[in-house]
Amino acid sequence: MLKSRLQQPSAVLAPGVYDALSALLAEQAGFEALYLSGASIAYTRLGRSDIGLTTATEVAQTLAHITDRVRLPVIVDADTGFGNALNTQRTVRDFERAGAAMIQIEDQTFPKRCGHLDGKGVVPVQEMVGKLKAALDARQSDTTLILARTDALAIEGLEAALERAEHYLAAGVDALFIEALRTPEQMDAACQRFAARIPLLANMVEGGKTPIQSADRLSERGFRIVIFPGGTVRALAQNLQGYYASLATHRTTAPWQNQMLDFDGLNQVIGTPDLLALGRRYDNL
Repeated sequence: MLKSRLQQPSAVLAPGVYDALSALLAEQAGFEALYLSGASIAYTRLGRSDIGLTTATEVAQTLAHITDRVRLPVIVDADTGFGNALNTQRTVRDFERAGAAMIQIEDQTFPKRCGHLDGKGVVPVQEMVGKLKAALDARQSDTTLILARTDALAIEGLEAALERAEHYLAAGVDALFIEALRTPEQMDAACQRFAARIPLLANMVEGGKTPIQSADRLSERGFRIVIFPGGTVRALAQNLQGYYASLATHRTTAPWQNQMLDFDGLNQVIGTPDLLALGRRYDNL
């Protein structure tokens, strides 16, 4: 259970996933939790940027496919709750039914955008507090955790972001996420203020505004959740660029075959033999 795991001193490292296959591969690699990134759903499902185009239904459907396939707890990005407090309640109910272990809600204005893009806006503190309380009221189980994210640092500065986090903590959330901390000193300031009181999440975005550090180093600083949300899709995109370029040039996959699974290899990864064996149990009953 994610709630009890967060009481341990070492940080939970949750890689970004975007569908059931990426979740399965991450589970097989030995991770303890997964992060379903709204940005990664936009990248892969829509082929679009993370600028608020993804819907709550698309996220819930993706989440349900993942939790049907893997057993790991999933932290899911719920953007702004997809509307006001009542919309947020519906989002929480839908995501909880789909199997979310933790639901992240942020204080951006709508349409939101990636936390590492410029031009963001944030809603008034009390509006966000209302959303968070609505979210807490909507969940059916207190093991479904609510994570409050603030994007205020880029707009209002570090101290204002920390003050917002204080209000969100007081609202009763289970974890905090201060987005786009710019320096190790800002990371330490956040941890000094909150790490002893509530789990803090650190977001590692390759090429983003926060300096990349290892999960071990971030754990030493005081963070209890570390996510690499978009690295999965960035790795996928680069590899697919190489694969498609090779296929277009050589008109065969032969030059690429040492960098890919064959038919049987992929079927082993996704468990085809076990699935077929299960099906045979129901034949001729």
